[in-house]
Amino acid sequence: MKAIVQHRYGPPDVLRLREVDTPTPGDDEVLVRVRASSVNAYDWHAVRGDPYLARLSFGLRRPAAMVRGQDFAGQVEAVGRAVTRFSPGDEVYGEAGPAGGAFAEYLCVAENLVEMKPANLSFEQAAAVPLAGTTALVCLRDAAGLRAGQHVLINGASGGVGTFAVQLAKAYGAQVTAVCRTRNVDLVRSLGADHVVDYTREDFTRTGCRYEVLLDLVGNRSLSDLRRVLTPDGSLLLSGGGVFSGGSVFGPMGLLLRGPIVARFVRHRIVAPSARAGRGHLVTLREMAESGRLTPVIDRTYRLGEVPEAIRYVETEHARAKVVVTV
Repeated sequence: MKAIVQHRYGPPDVLRLREVDTPTPGDDEVLVRVRASSVNAYDWHAVRGDPYLARLSFGLRRPAAMVRGQDFAGQVEAVGRAVTRFSPGDEVYGEAGPAGGAFAEYLCVAENLVEMKPANLSFEQAAAVPLAGTTALVCLRDAAGLRAGQHVLINGASGGVGTFAVQLAKAYGAQVTAVCRTRNVDLVRSLGADHVVDYTREDFTRTGCRYEVLLDLVGNRSLSDLRRVLTPDGSLLLSGGGVFSGGSVFGPMGLLLRGPIVARFVRHRIVAPSARAGRGHLVTLREMAESGRLTPVIDRTYRLGEVPEAIRYVETEHARAKVVVTV
């Protein structure tokens, strides 16, 4: 099969399209014929091994996983002996887990990381959902306990996680203020944002507004700036749009490390949730997509052999929403 292979850390150019052996599913695994995948901040950090702290999980001297890619949507090709929920031909979606492998024609993945694809979504749309959708869901529903009537601000509302966060917050009945750049104002309004702050024209930390929940997906403001816009008992959720966004201890990583320490001494809740898709999250996202409350937004689509260009675009060009790879 064809797959995007990585043997060393570096820029996206280290990735190569190669022929590799088609994997064989273990007893509790599903072999998926991948029809589409998507690019996340996680992917370019894994390619670069950046920040260095991340190499504790990516592999110290070289990548532990040879094939990159997290999100997938496709058709079940074969199942292991212990698999009971899926049969060949089922249309599914999910997240590959720490081992990766979704930038390939076939992928073996644990049964509990797979769910039936939302019936109303294409493979490309479904592949855009798992990691980004789960991150937004874990932050807003699980960590913040978002409730109807609360005011939530989303910094980075036009990105992969942000576009899902706006829709989820509205689905849970919140009043949503979205922060984005000028060219994305219409996009986030179309997703349901009640108020939009164009950060090129206005500083959201100086408007005088207060929010019960602030989801920061950018990591470009200090903790004191972010806390300034919270109500006295408000919650600050630090995500960076996934894992290690920004790649610098002075940016998002610094917030992720300092936040839990500062939280011990202040009234505000400061949380850096860890988001990994599991079956429960995938079921919730599927149900919300099928009910029309959640619609993936796709910025660009690339072919499998163009994954290096797709990752470079996400890393350097301020991609809107999701970038998808068709296989």
